[in-house]
Amino acid sequence: MSTGLVITLVVVALVLIAGIYLWATYNSLVTLRVRVEEAWSDITVQLKRRADLIPSLVETVKGYAAHEQGVFDSVTKARAETISAQSPAEASVAENHMQSALKSIFAVAEAYPQLQASQNFLQLQSELVDTENKVQASRRFYNGGVRELNTKIQVFPNNLLAGPFGFTQREFFEVDDAAAIAEPPRIQF
Repeated sequence: MSTGLVITLVVVALVLIAGIYLWATYNSLVTLRVRVEEAWSDITVQLKRRADLIPSLVETVKGYAAHEQGVFDSVTKARAETISAQSPAEASVAENHMQSALKSIFAVAEAYPQLQASQNFLQLQSELVDTENKVQASRRFYNGGVRELNTKIQVFPNNLLAGPFGFTQREFFEVDDAAAIAEPPRIQF
């Protein structure tokens, strides 16, 4: 074999290896980006589901404790904030307010034994517990996807490719006041 042919084969092999690497890296970044977008969608679905339960819960409690208008207003405001959140940062702030509002409404409910025995209230309470668990699971899945995507974007040599192809880091769904949500709202009576 001539030296020119060897050099050509080496160059072709290197170009092929680089092409395969670019193809594999790009596809894995796209896969991770889609996974993060799917996870964020799951969070918004669960937050919407919880927000849809809130009016029924408020109406049920209002029937027994109509004089607690301040609590109902804070729950309504927190619900609106949750629905309008567009980013993880906005959702985190809304989550803090929602947790605080739910704690308040369940504190009011504790003062009314007949409310605690209401089948409608118990069903809403059960659905809310289920939804809270789904929100937490969705948040963990989202943050796991964000961790994978951000890591892949930052490691060398992927960091050389991610920027030009439009891949950017995502923000985690973190809560500003971790103590406020360290425990879910107590809704067992």
